[in-house]
Formats: sequence, structure tokens, C-alpha cells
Amino acid sequence: MLKTILTAAAALALAGPAAAETVLYRNATLIDGTGAPARPGMSVLVEGERIADVQPADRLSPPPGARVVDLSGKYLLPGLIDSHEHLATPPNRRQAEASLRRDLYGGVTAVRDMADDLRAVAELARASLRAEIPAPDIYYAALMAGPSFFADPRTVAVSYGYKPGHTPWMQAIDESTDLREAVTLARGTSAVAIKIYANLPGDLVAKIAAEARRQGMQVWAHTAVYPATPAEVIAARPDVMSHACSLAHQALGTPASYQSRTPMDPQPFVGGDNPVTALLVGQMKDSGIVLDATTSIYAHLEAQAAKTPGARKPLCTGAMSDGLVRQAWKAGVEIAAGTDWVAPYDDPWPTLHHELAALVKLGMSPAEVIRAATLNGARAAGQARDLGTVEAGKLANLIVTAKDPTADIANLKTLDVTIKRGREYRRADFRPLTRDEMEDR
Repeated sequence: MLKTILTAAAALALAGPAAAETVLYRNATLIDGTGAPARPGMSVLVEGERIADVQPADRLSPPPGARVVDLSGKYLLPGLIDSHEHLATPPNRRQAEASLRRDLYGGVTAVRDMADDLRAVAELARASLRAEIPAPDIYYAALMAGPSFFADPRTVAVSYGYKPGHTPWMQAIDESTDLREAVTLARGTSAVAIKIYANLPGDLVAKIAAEARRQGMQVWAHTAVYPATPAEVIAARPDVMSHACSLAHQALGTPASYQSRTPMDPQPFVGGDNPVTALLVGQMKDSGIVLDATTSIYAHLEAQAAKTPGARKPLCTGAMSDGLVRQAWKAGVEIAAGTDWVAPYDDPWPTLHHELAALVKLGMSPAEVIRAATLNGARAAGQARDLGTVEAGKLANLIVTAKDPTADIANLKTLDVTIKRGREYRRADFRPLTRDEMEDR
């Protein structure tokens, strides 16, 4: 009897979660993620994990056995994407699962993890994929930086059991490194990208990027890699550059190392018309580089520093970062919505909503911001074939809202349901985070 039970349990485990059903979401106003005008009276047919068809409601009938969900008066969008999270620096499974739960029940169906202890991140990604935990899909990077960066105490926390800089997910790189081997080791972690982080010269940034591309990996980089300047990073042609703030180093000087950064004068950048930055963002646009703006973090850090006498000021002010993002956006650079911070436990909505509000505040329209958090987020993660728009063949990652978010981005908080890979997560079922869940341990 015990053997029979164990055999059945093993078979169930191998089978994974039950397949998502066939559902016709009927008669919604469709906001497809491309930035195109909303289309009323549209239906979306979902079969299992994927979208099978998208048609006007009067042209799409439910297949036999399909469940029909009437979305009359509601809005259907692609699931949101946070292009900059850190889920395991240091690893804290309970905290990560809580944050991911808030993301998913708040409309976020995918995130880019920007280099952590990938032993922990990979397990979170696996559990999310199998629907063992309520969480967005996770696409993550392995980090490369100069040897001197690994004096940073955070690298000890993410390399436990190994010498920092000597793990496949966080590697110290210098001129003697066999880059072919280094990138191959990174690929073995199931990372989709190499993140070029800090304390590397421009020529080495270019070599890492070239080898990563040769081996079929995405290249994600900071806008300044210290001492590599923003212009040198752009010349290496990464797919994505993170932190608009650091573009200012091209005009004000790029420090020799990540550790030697100091707050910058915001005045030349708040107007969004700096001539040095104009050259950079023009090159980014021409190269098709996505900017992971992370602008809300600077206002957050500025506010936190103001509460603490003697606290070090952030690298950029919120207004300075906003000015740099505004200049890039107006130049035609594709903006992705990433956060790089975590909202307090008692905020019922994902941190991404702060970034979306910040992007609207600096001048982007709600439709453009939705594109930043959908199609551009998919491009940033290297997943545009599967994510980011509502199209037949793509993953059924969708959200339904009661009010029009293209009229007011805050209407994303009228969320009814998140659909990830065809499975529904109703907002009414969200279990709020607790202080205990979000404590550092």
C-alpha cells in the first residue's frame, strides 16, 4: 500500500501542476501593450498556457467545453513586468516569496532578477514555473565585475560557501580571464543574461559583451561600469542599460571604481536638456538599447536620507534622475520600468506601481508607461517572443482592470484578476504581507 501511495505521489510530482483550462475572455476593451489605441469589443481565447486567438467579440466563438468570462465594461492588458528586482541578496526565501506574491496578485507576471545568489533564484524560478508558489516568472542574470568589486560585503552574502568572485553566478574578471569559459559557466546557471556590473575598463566590457552574444546570452549592463564610461558601455552594445542616473557620469566624470562614487550635482540634468547626455541617448536609440530607468528609487532614497541626520545622500536626486529619463524618452530611447527597491510590507501593491507613477509624473503618457511595463519589459528580459503584448501564440500573461489605465495609470489598482500562464489569481484572494515575512534574516 505504501509503495502504491509513493508511486502515485511521484507520478503527480513529475506531471507538475494541472494544465490550465480553455477560457474565452469575451468583450473586453483591449490594451495590447504596443502603445496602440485601446480596442473595445475584443475577445481573447486562452488554451492552456498560451493565447490561441485574439479577435473582435462577434468573430470569436467559444470552442466546445471552454469556460466563458464576460469582460464587458472591463479592460484587458498584458501582465506587467518589473525589469529590475533583487530576490536573493542575501537569500531569504520567506521574504522573496512574500514579495513575489504581492507582485503576482498586483498584476506583475514577470520580473528580471538583476544578479543575486542564483542558487536561491533558480529555485524560486522553478517553483514559480510549476505554480508551486504564487509568483511571476523570473528571468535572471549572472554577474561579472572587476576583482576589486568583490570587496563589497554583499558579495559574501550571495557567495556563501565560496570565495566571492569565484562562483559561476558572480565572477571576477580581468585581462587574464578566459571569457569563453566564464560565459559558459554563467550559462550553466540557467541565466539568460550576463550583467556587466562594476570596476571594469571599457575594452573589457566590450569583450565580455561580445562573448556573451556569441554564446547566445543577453547583455545587461549598468550605464556606468566604473571606470568604463557611459559612452564606452554604449559602444559595447548591451541589450539593456540600467539606471538613468549614472548617464550623468559622462558629463561630470566617471569614478575609477564603484566604491568611490559620490553624489552628483543635479543642476545640469534636471531640465532634461543636457548636451552631453543628448549625444549618449542618441547613440542608445540608434543602437536599440533599452533603458531600465529605475527612477523611483532615487526619490525613495532621498526621502530616506532626509529622515536620518548625517545620512549619505544618494548618487542622484529624484529630480535629476527624472530629468535624465525624460531626456532619453524624448530622444526615442525605449524605456523599461524597473524598480531596484522594495516597498514597505504594508503597501498592498507591488513596488512597480511607484515606478509607473514616477514615469507618468516626468511626462510620459499612461499608454507609454504601460508599454514600458509590458512590451519594453519583455524586450529587456529578452522574452519578447513570449511576453509583453496580447497576441496569439504568446503566453497567457494578462490582467483585467475595472477602469481604464490609459486614462489614469492609478487605474491599474482597479485590478480584478491576474492571469499567468493561463492560471487565474484573483485580487480578492490576495493575502497581505506581514512585517514578520519581510524581516531580514
